[in-house]
Amino acid sequence: MEPIDLNRRLILLTSMISAFAPEMAHASPIDAHETFVLPREQITFKPSTAGPPHSGEMAPLYGDVNKPGLYLVMMKWNPGWFSAPHSYATDRIQVVVSGTWWVNSGPDFAPQDAVPVPAGGFVKRAARTPHYDGVPRHVKEPVVVAVFGMGPVDLQLSDPDKRAWRRV
Repeated sequence: MEPIDLNRRLILLTSMISAFAPEMAHASPIDAHETFVLPREQITFKPSTAGPPHSGEMAPLYGDVNKPGLYLVMMKWNPGWFSAPHSYATDRIQVVVSGTWWVNSGPDFAPQDAVPVPAGGFVKRAARTPHYDGVPRHVKEPVVVAVFGMGPVDLQLSDPDKRAWRRV
């Protein structure tokens, strides 16, 4: 048997690759019923109706915090604002997407004792345990936090006679 020269090998290899190329080059489009994609630049934050003007914004991404079932929201906290101590009916898990979030637990409001959680950090809030969080005034950038949980959240303030949001 004669050895195949290099040119004949390239021709053979090229023809084999081109036989498979149409399938590789024409991938099917994403089926939005199977995989939904929302690019970051299309996520719309709206002023939070729960807080004072310019305190924070929210972008609902999945489900509804006020209805039964899973939900996912992105929350943006502006510097100088903290929530008052409060709790929820169900556990919540959070991931800091950008910036630094300051968190603490307990019914007594002491923002100076809050712990910083930088981007990439994870926080879990146990159901019906008082906690509070926010961004101190001296911080330059807002924080964006992805919040996951089961609705309805049923927020309860530890002290209903005090404001739900505090300027710090």
